[in-house]
Amino acid sequence: QVQLVESGGGLVQAGGSLRLSCAASGRTFSRYRMGWFRQAPGKERDFVASISWSDGSTYYADSVKGRFTISKDNAKNTVYLQMSSLKPEDTAVYYCAARREIGNEYDYWGQGTQVTVSS
Repeated sequence: QVQLVESGGGLVQAGGSLRLSCAASGRTFSRYRMGWFRQAPGKERDFVASISWSDGSTYYADSVKGRFTISKDNAKNTVYLQMSSLKPEDTAVYYCAARREIGNEYDYWGQGTQVTVSS
């Protein structure tokens, strides 16, 4: 059974940093792309960043480019989202997700972790 477990959320002041982790288990993810999404209250879930397990290629939403960095540790089957220069508008529940490299839809989702940025 595939499990994605996020951790690392919390309360931080504007301008601060947080690192989110997503521990993946239950299958081999070598041909998968891992993504981070976020959903603020009353808004749709938005893409934040993604990374390929196989070649490490990354993509970012324009709103986080230059502030967030996605990375992975293959040995630990863990994906990270380093968030810096946080803004109040980054406040949201952050979700980790996985999809096949050749697919378009994310098949697996974590339970989410809350990030709150105070002004």
